[in-house]
Order: sequence, then structure tokens, then C-alpha cells
Amino acid sequence: MDFEKRYVAIGDSFSEGVGDPAPDRPNGVRGWTDRVAEQLITADPAWGYANLAIRGRKLPQIVAEQVPQAIALKPTLVTVSAGGNDILRPRVDVEAIVAQLDDALGELKATGADVVVFTGFDVSASPIFSATLGRVALFNERLREIADRRGIVIADYWRWREFQNVGYWDEDRLHMNTSGHCLMASRILELLRLEHTIEVPELHTSASRGRVEEIKQNAQWAKTHLLPWVQRRLTGKSSGDRMDPKYPDYVQVHPG
Repeated sequence: MDFEKRYVAIGDSFSEGVGDPAPDRPNGVRGWTDRVAEQLITADPAWGYANLAIRGRKLPQIVAEQVPQAIALKPTLVTVSAGGNDILRPRVDVEAIVAQLDDALGELKATGADVVVFTGFDVSASPIFSATLGRVALFNERLREIADRRGIVIADYWRWREFQNVGYWDEDRLHMNTSGHCLMASRILELLRLEHTIEVPELHTSASRGRVEEIKQNAQWAKTHLLPWVQRRLTGKSSGDRMDPKYPDYVQVHPG
């Protein structure tokens, strides 16, 4: 089916939708990209939607695999989330990955599509990932310069402080939960100056935890989520190994 308007999402787990479970959808997740597409399609059936993002993908993989696929789909709108998995590695050349991303964004922009690219998240409040704060800040500033030069829209995740609320995050502390994905979808639609009907679930104030309870919860989190994450990186494995894109060609998705 041919579509007059075509939205393609590329990137990693953030754009795939990890943290927003949906057993009836490919890869078992929905996410903010699906939710944006639902709103676009509901407002105008001329829209089609493809999602090439796969969890765990690093920038070189996204550039080599997803960018050419996206260009072949002749998009009119592209959202790009890339670089986060690279920045979290023990060693990374930020300037090198920015240069690679710059070239990829240039190729996408040359298609005539509107391009939206995400900055990295402010990790200053994280006891685990705050050590990467400096490299995230440098990555973001370089990315803003690229966006200014190329006429690309910046989705400034770093400056959207509402996402610092732990209520928007999944229990793995690495991905947004359903509430976070709803909020992100609403922010992107507003950034594009498009109306929407997304309702962000109300956050409930969690009961304060004692020091002992906090230590127990942190230990359980480290065992369940952090250690497997570290082990995958030490062994060169990825949670996205042998996974395929959710929607490699255009489809129409609907709320519900």
C-alpha cells in the first residue's frame, strides 16, 4: 500500500519501545513511536509507519543497517535516537561517533524528509551512569550544532526535566515505562506542532523507603538488571541479537 505521508523511526531500545509492553505487537512492545504514529494515522489516514529500531544497537550498526533502509523507504518524517549505547561503553570517542551521526543525518535530510534527532538524557541523578555525564553533555552540544547547521529538529531529552521523575521509568531503571512513553509521545507531537489526544497517566506518590529497604531494593535491582546488562557488554552480546525490526515496511497502527 502506498502512503502519501511516511514516518520512519530508527534507533535502539528507546525507539523500539522497550519498557512499554504490548504482547499483541511485534517484539512485544508499543512505545512512544507507535503512539506518535497512532495519532498521525488517526488524524490523517494518508500516513504510513515503519519502525526499524532494535534494542541494543550501537551507532555504527544503526548507520550501516537502518539508515539505508530508511532512505529506501522514502520517508517524509524520520525520528532518530542513536549514540546512547555507545556513550555507556567504558571507552568511547565522542567526536568520532558525532561525526558518523552527522553524516547519517545529512543523508536522511537529503531525502527531503523532516528529521528529528534526540539528545542524550541527563544522567546526573543516576548513581551508576552519572560517570558518563561529561561525555553525554559533549555529545549533546555537538548534536545541537549539527541540528542548527542542517536544519534538523532537536528533541532535547536532556532539558525535559519532567523525565527525572522516577515514576516515568521501568523497574530496570534503563528504559521508560508506559507512562514515560506516553509523555514522550505527547512531547514529540507538541514539538512537531501537531494536536493529539494522548493522556499521560497520573503518577502516584510512592511511599518513602527506609535505608534498609532501599539497600535491599538496590541489591535486587543490581542482581536482576544491572549484572546481566554488564555481562552482555563484557561478552559482546546484545539484548537485540537475532531480533528483527518491528515494522520493516509501512503499516498503519491504531490506539488500543
